[in-house]
Amino acid sequence: MTEPGPRTAPSRVRADIAHNARVWNHWLGGTDNYPVDRVVGDRVTGMYPSIGEVARADRAFLGRAVRHLAGDAGIGQFLDIGTGLPTAENTHEVAQHTAPDARVVYVDNDPIVLAHARSLLTSSPEGATEYIEADARDPERILRAAGRTLDLRRPVAVMMLGILNFVLDTDEARAVVTTLMGALPPGSHLVLTHPTLELGGEGNEAAMRFWNENATPPITARSRSEFSSLLDGLEILEPGIVSCSRWRSGPSPRTPEVAQFGAVGRKP
Repeated sequence: MTEPGPRTAPSRVRADIAHNARVWNHWLGGTDNYPVDRVVGDRVTGMYPSIGEVARADRAFLGRAVRHLAGDAGIGQFLDIGTGLPTAENTHEVAQHTAPDARVVYVDNDPIVLAHARSLLTSSPEGATEYIEADARDPERILRAAGRTLDLRRPVAVMMLGILNFVLDTDEARAVVTTLMGALPPGSHLVLTHPTLELGGEGNEAAMRFWNENATPPITARSRSEFSSLLDGLEILEPGIVSCSRWRSGPSPRTPEVAQFGAVGRKP
């Protein structure tokens, strides 16, 4: 039996240190990862057993948010920053299932994500998808490049799921959001998820500390007030800031919380 993992590593990929996109892929049950990613990922799981539930809840939140935006909110353009490795139900697949003419731009700076970008560039005949290699900390570059595919004079949904936790300085994270949303017209939306230590998950803090010592990029949790500050100036859609697993998850009140905030804000 062959070992799971990419067949060849792009020249800029380090296979000797765990990387978030690949470990996340491992937690979601994918095979686009290396032995070091599985070792670190399994150690984190041992310390924080619900991390797999967090990964799955984050992915399900993406689907619900995109379906709402492409459907009820009538948003036809999506800017997905921090794309990660392709898996089932990517943003363009969900959006174009609801609105076939939706246009989607993905952004990531991980070379292994770039190597898989062709999987993200499928599109409905009516719509469009594009991939930009850029860092989330460079919103001006992202906007310039995205403007070749998206009409930035019309509302855009900016997707930032599990990415601002890698921008360790909260002021810098707020500045990234302010630049992005400031360049977009009213009616644009911001979709965020972010890890926190305030929603339970014994071992989460120790697991993050282990991650920062053994993997890349380093990560930080944020409080509800810090997370809320990333949405300053936006109208937060119901049900507000909640565990991402409970954002419009249906009528069942028993949906378990995961230690990951989720929210959608609309620019007035």
